Amino acid sequence: MNTDLDHYDRHGFLVKRQFFSQRDIAGLKQAVNRVHRQWQQANAEDLKKWQLVNMSGLTDPCYFDSPIQRASFFSALAPTALIDLVTEVFGEGIHFHNSQLFFNPQDRNKPPYWHRDMQYDKTPDAEQAAELKDMLSLHVRIPLLAERGLELIPGTHRRWDTTLEHKVRLELDGHRNSEDLPDSILLSLQPGDLVIFHAQMIHRGNYLLNESRLALDLCIGKAHRLTTAHINPDHLPSPQQLKQIDDPRWYEQSLRLVASRQ
Repeated sequence: MNTDLDHYDRHGFLVKRQFFSQRDIAGLKQAVNRVHRQWQQANAEDLKKWQLVNMSGLTDPCYFDSPIQRASFFSALAPTALIDLVTEVFGEGIHFHNSQLFFNPQDRNKPPYWHRDMQYDKTPDAEQAAELKDMLSLHVRIPLLAERGLELIPGTHRRWDTTLEHKVRLELDGHRNSEDLPDSILLSLQPGDLVIFHAQMIHRGNYLLNESRLALDLCIGKAHRLTTAHINPDHLPSPQQLKQIDDPRWYEQSLRLVASRQ
């Protein structure tokens, strides 16, 4: 029996303690901080205006001085050990979709909010519910700082909202998406830990509990019409960079999916 798969099937997430070495984390943190600083400078006004808590597209070419530097970052994001673990649990055909970085808002009073990732698309709620069981859309969470802040509602990767969850998540009938919900769990994570969870389960980043936060997410999954269309080819390696990546399997699959859209 695959105990990792069994745990994921029942709960919607998987935790692997100290999966990465501290050397791996130090290298990732250095590269991510460099990208984050550039993004902060370019988005200073929006950071304050919208009280942003994340950025995406860390692999965009604008953040790199050379193709080799960018290829090295792609290698660091998807090492063979991680790809092999994901393949063992979820099978072949995984593609890289995007990268995200989560941090604290400038206003520390901004409340954390429950959501399913796909609610920010224009897909009708009923269609999201109908497609949930056929989607494999994952976050690979790599905390670069210690945090007690990833909050999940186990099992919501397989079932749709209860009445209360639905009203809170979408702020209906006077509810707010920051209200506490029953049956939630809060994960405490250290640098080196790894969490894999379903992007469409109900979750939130509870940044109120952390003085500082730097959580790297890889968005990966299997092809599905509601998600594949959003792969941005600008965030994928060029054919030449592909040859310089240590283990390009996820990126090769992404490029095949992008090519199939044309």
